[in-house]
Amino acid sequence: MSLPIPVSTFDDPRIDVYRNVRDADLRGRQHLFLAESEVVLRRLLRTQWPLHSVFVSPRKYERLAGVLADSSVDAPVYVADLPLMTRIVGFRVHRGALAAVHRPSRGDLSLDKLIEKLQDQGQVTLLLAEGITNVDNMGAIFRNAAAFGVDGVVLDGTCCDPLYRKAIRVSVGQVLSMRWAVAEDWGIAIDRLRTELGLTIIGCESGQGGCSMRDVPHAPRMAIAVGAEETGLSATTLQRCDAIAEIPMSGNVPSINVAVASAVALYEFQRRC
Repeated sequence: MSLPIPVSTFDDPRIDVYRNVRDADLRGRQHLFLAESEVVLRRLLRTQWPLHSVFVSPRKYERLAGVLADSSVDAPVYVADLPLMTRIVGFRVHRGALAAVHRPSRGDLSLDKLIEKLQDQGQVTLLLAEGITNVDNMGAIFRNAAAFGVDGVVLDGTCCDPLYRKAIRVSVGQVLSMRWAVAEDWGIAIDRLRTELGLTIIGCESGQGGCSMRDVPHAPRMAIAVGAEETGLSATTLQRCDAIAEIPMSGNVPSINVAVASAVALYEFQRRC
């Protein structure tokens, strides 16, 4: 376990990666991303993600000392009073716990790797997310996927970064424990999932001539596709779906939030396993 390293001055160069953090500009900062909150750090420290460093308040260090010791962290652990942390980071770090983590390479997030891991598995459920640009929805989708036992999440190239600090926090750190991949050529990716993994593709969409989700047969190997709230699933996706599933709605509500819809769909199909 790394011994705590006190930080007492604003311009300490050792914590530059935490300086003036903003979700919009963090992408590409020394090829790192930030994880925030005690809950998220506890989950992170149980994974194999490569740590750059940890930055916590004295109180959070006391609370995390046990898990830091158990996880054999050899990255530096910086400790600063909460007001100084806030000045350095540029926002109110009311959770008092941050970690900088090395980003995965494009190869690590390739569809090839995900397919390879699932090739010989019996039952498979994937969640396909297209055009999800809201970080809250992205985090909630990963949390739902983990909650309902999904084997992996596949994102198209227009989705926002799941490693945004807020997306990770909303997912309660599940982004760090789920398998996921990014597919730039979405149509080819769906075709590969069907041919190489034998998946039935189910699109969750309203007003596309689909049937009630309750009437869509269960398949032991399936991919459930959800799209952005404003645009829904693209024609590229819809034409590749084996079934279009609608959530039965009442009243004058035509649809629900995409993250909520993903939870409903995953519950409905996973309960039949």
